[in-house]
Amino acid sequence: MDLTWLSAIVVGAGCLVLGYYIGSKYPPRIFFKAKLAKSNESSRSGKKDKPKEALEIESLADILDDFKMVLVVRNDLKMGKGKIAAQCSHATLGLYKKLHHRAPKALNRWEMCAQPKVVLKIESEEDMLVLQERAKSLKLPTHITIDAGRTQIAPNSRTVMAVLGPVEVVDDVTGGLKLL
Repeated sequence: MDLTWLSAIVVGAGCLVLGYYIGSKYPPRIFFKAKLAKSNESSRSGKKDKPKEALEIESLADILDDFKMVLVVRNDLKMGKGKIAAQCSHATLGLYKKLHHRAPKALNRWEMCAQPKVVLKIESEEDMLVLQERAKSLKLPTHITIDAGRTQIAPNSRTVMAVLGPVEVVDDVTGGLKLL
């Protein structure tokens, strides 16, 4: 019986040493990467994901210093203060996520300017969409938050548009609006 315990301990220790060796030589992320690649291929359902190109605002970050973000809130929805705050947060994060990989220099420039954010109001969805087209024509990135409709407003309502870029260019788009 003593010999059985001893052989079990030796085999167990050998397995531990072998596991440690394999784990240090081949880190687990290699196995996870392979699994993730297979699951991504199967979830794409035939669509080819092409890498997204850098946005034109990246080149402006090299030559212009002052960047800001403007949040344009729809006044006609009559949202409460808390709802406006939540929707502005969604818009800020949505635009940030959009720019994170496609315009990191622009985000860095905005962060170096202390991340200025100005909240303005607009009177209708149509006016907001016109403003977005104006921003896009000037190559400024935008993000419009669409509400789920669980609390104060109808589902799929466009609530807040975020736009980020050089101060002068953003002001060219939003300069005619009033503070919220």
